[in-house]
Amino acid sequence: MPQSPSAASRDEPVIRDRGDACPGALRLHAADDGFLARVRIPGGMLGGAAALLLADAADRLGDGHLDLTSRGNVQLRGLGESCGGELAGLLAGAGLLPAPTHERVRNIVSSPLAGLDRLGLPDVSPWVAELDALLCASDAAAGLSGRFLFALDDGRGDVTSLAADVNLVPDGDDRARLWAGDPREAVLVSSQDAPRAALAAAEYFLDAVREAGTRAWRVAELPPEHALSGARLAQRLADAGVCAAVAATDPSARSVRTPEPGIVPGPDGTVSLSVLAPLGRLGTAQWRRLAALTGRVRLTPWRGIVVPGVPGHVAAAALAGLAEAGLVTAPDSPWRSVTACTGKPGCAKALADVRADARAVTERARGPLAVHWSGCERRCGHPRGSAWVDLVATPAGYDLHVEGRAPRRGVPEHELAAALADARHADHVRHNLPDSVQK
Repeated sequence: MPQSPSAASRDEPVIRDRGDACPGALRLHAADDGFLARVRIPGGMLGGAAALLLADAADRLGDGHLDLTSRGNVQLRGLGESCGGELAGLLAGAGLLPAPTHERVRNIVSSPLAGLDRLGLPDVSPWVAELDALLCASDAAAGLSGRFLFALDDGRGDVTSLAADVNLVPDGDDRARLWAGDPREAVLVSSQDAPRAALAAAEYFLDAVREAGTRAWRVAELPPEHALSGARLAQRLADAGVCAAVAATDPSARSVRTPEPGIVPGPDGTVSLSVLAPLGRLGTAQWRRLAALTGRVRLTPWRGIVVPGVPGHVAAAALAGLAEAGLVTAPDSPWRSVTACTGKPGCAKALADVRADARAVTERARGPLAVHWSGCERRCGHPRGSAWVDLVATPAGYDLHVEGRAPRRGVPEHELAAALADARHADHVRHNLPDSVQK
């Protein structure tokens, strides 16, 4: 299976000869179906009014859809070449452009169910707003790549599984464990100082990039001799007035608990509704329905949406309504672990309309293993880890890859459903999957 640069070994550093070209809300990307804007939503946390303004932008300026990304952000597609100023005005009015110079670096994921379920884990959501404000106020942070990622995990292991560059996890009473890249190089800081320490870790990375003379976008791309050190991070924090200590090796094995579709009982008598958007794409009618339920949504890095604060007595009816609207509301849905890149006609490099092909066979190709459809060898948006079926469009059909098996080349259309179903039941990898994927 292909490795992404963030997962590459330090023995094989990635060499960059240019800055990253990640799209943003102000830097639009030209695609075959028009221009694309990527709007960063730190922690995936979005108020209802801002969500409705995004829907208005999609209808007025785009193709009437909103795409969810693997970092809990939103993309608008089909934009006109001259709409940039109007879009920026709409987003600024929604509070989604607090610092235009920093809008591409506001890449923060957090545990979507933090503070919303009954696991009793610390609520890390207040860290999101604080870190975002610190990022936007830091001149140095504007130099981060649009791919640099912060993960604020409440201890369930969901977002620390995403190979983020800077990770924060609560560690006992009033402490947080912080690491940049390698969890063996963690430091302990107070919970109060955690967002400030996370920003300091990112600035340490930028200094390491300058010292190395590279143009690394991610921590994992630094040459081995410039790898970030927990001891040096602790010293930098101390110099900045933040009390920090090198952490002992973390003995705990965190299970990865991603949100299941359905009703999530909360600690305060209300519940949250957790749904997924098939292939991460919603129409504006679906989006508005979600935004109107309680005036709050949380977007997940798994192309899902959590609606918090739903009164328990209306939750079942509300969830049924979302199912009728075409959203995934049950954990046994065949769409639960199926993802795809944009494919044709939106991407010039794609060799197939992967979303149409996925819709044609998913009901007949169920299985526990995740599957990702790619329109070309770049495999944009593929899942993290190795336990997934990799379908790559070629001029001769789809190549089908699953770890531990020889690839099937050029699978014809009439054999695709059967071949994919067989691959999704690969017994030799199934026993290594997290419980949340096997369900």
